[in-house]
This record gives sequence, C-alpha cells and structure tokens, in this order.
Amino acid sequence: MPDSRRELGVFLRSRRARLAPADVGLPRTGRRRTPGLRREELALLAGMSATWYTYLEQGRDIRPSDQVLEALATALRLDRDERDHLFHLAGHAPAPSARERLAPEVAAVPMLLQPNPAYIIDATYDVLSHNQAAEDLFPNLVSDRRANFVRWVFAEPVAKEILIDWEPEARGLLARFRALSARNPADQRFSRLVDELHEASPQVREWWPQYDVRTRRSGRKRLRRPDGEPAVFAYTAFHLAEQPDQTLVIYSDVHVRADTEEDQDRPSAIPSAYEW
Repeated sequence: MPDSRRELGVFLRSRRARLAPADVGLPRTGRRRTPGLRREELALLAGMSATWYTYLEQGRDIRPSDQVLEALATALRLDRDERDHLFHLAGHAPAPSARERLAPEVAAVPMLLQPNPAYIIDATYDVLSHNQAAEDLFPNLVSDRRANFVRWVFAEPVAKEILIDWEPEARGLLARFRALSARNPADQRFSRLVDELHEASPQVREWWPQYDVRTRRSGRKRLRRPDGEPAVFAYTAFHLAEQPDQTLVIYSDVHVRADTEEDQDRPSAIPSAYEW
C-alpha cells in the first residue's frame, strides 16, 4: 500500500490508543486487550460506520472528505499540529480552524503598542486584534461584522480617501490575497470572500482574471491621518512564532507630508510592499 495510507493508519491507531473511554465521556466496559478506545467507539464518536473506519485504519484505498477528517480530529482530541498532520497524510491541504484564536497575552500586544496603530491579522486578512489607533487610522474598519482589510479596501468607500495611492495599494493587496488563496484551497473563507469582493467591487472583477501575485514585505504607504492631513507611514510585519499565518502589523507616522494638492494626487514614489 502507498506509504501515506499506511502512515495514516499507524497515526490513527496511535491517537486512538492514547484515549481512555472516560476521556471522551464513554463508560468503561470491562477489561480491554489493548489500551485506548475500540475502533467502533471511535467510529461512533466521529459519526461513521465502524467498518469504514476500520478500512481507513487498515490503509485501504478510500478517500475521506474534509468533513470526515475534521470529525476524526475532533473525536481524537487532536491539537493543531496533529490535525494538520492528519490532513497531510490523507492527501488534503490542512483545513482551517473554524475560527482563528489568539492567546490573551498575544491579543493584548496591539494595545501595548498604542499610540502606534497596530493589529494582528490572519491569512485571510481578518483582523483578530487591534488597538484604538488602528481603528482611528482606518475608519469603518470595525463594523457589525468581522473586520477584514481586503473587504475594507474594496467595499468601504472611505478607503479611497484614506489610501492616497488607492489603486496601486489595492492592486497589490489583491495580488497578495490571490497568492494566499491559492495556497489554501481547502479554506472556504477565501472562496467566500472572493465571491463577496466580486459582487462588491468592479475593480476586483477587472483585476482578478489578470492573476497578479505578490509576496509579503514591510514598507511605507501614504495615508490620511485622522485629522485629514496626508502623511507617510512606515509599517512592519511580524509573523507570530507559533502561528505563521497570523501577522502583527505596526504603523508609525514618519512625518513626511504631501505639500500641495498636486503632490497628494500624484502616485507615490515610495515603494509599497502591499502588506497590511
């Protein structure tokens, strides 16, 4: 049998063996010849037939869906790394967590950086944590639904006022989002957001078929400050050590202002890295 299917069976057996019935709310039923849950018990917890699960553990040529793998990961109490490994062995891209979570001490970091605008985003540009300075710099970012920078740039009218060089910034952000979505084909959050952007923005409908992609860097960009004055902001991005898809972004006003209206409307000569 292919190595990956054999390894999948070995991995499932090892995770099953470490769980006692009491760990998952099942009654203990007499002496057991081997430690851990029985196959039929795990199959019951995961909502599948014992025969089908046995075939999977035996390395048979069957292809579990993302939903089945997710059910197994939940039933086996897998942590994030184990869950990703399960999906990898089954030949799937690791499925995203239903909702990104931040440890309280990590979520507090943007607040510690006040008055510099700072926030933490995930791979889809959802804002997981932010401080008041970021909310002031990007008005209407926080609304009645989850804050997302891609949605804000393309669907929030005030974004074109705040981003002095809106078109190159928006093109770059979309190119970065395009690259990230291609790397996460199993993550339905990307496809849902792509559909939403196409509906909301004629620019997305025009630019998406061009298939531009960008990589992530730090840099500078021209923004209007909360007082309405244009300024150049430097920004730096840091990946979180244990969550590489989560990024801390910090802005600082470098006090370079556009001197005239003509300057304000001229495309910026400052290289932009299109990071948020």
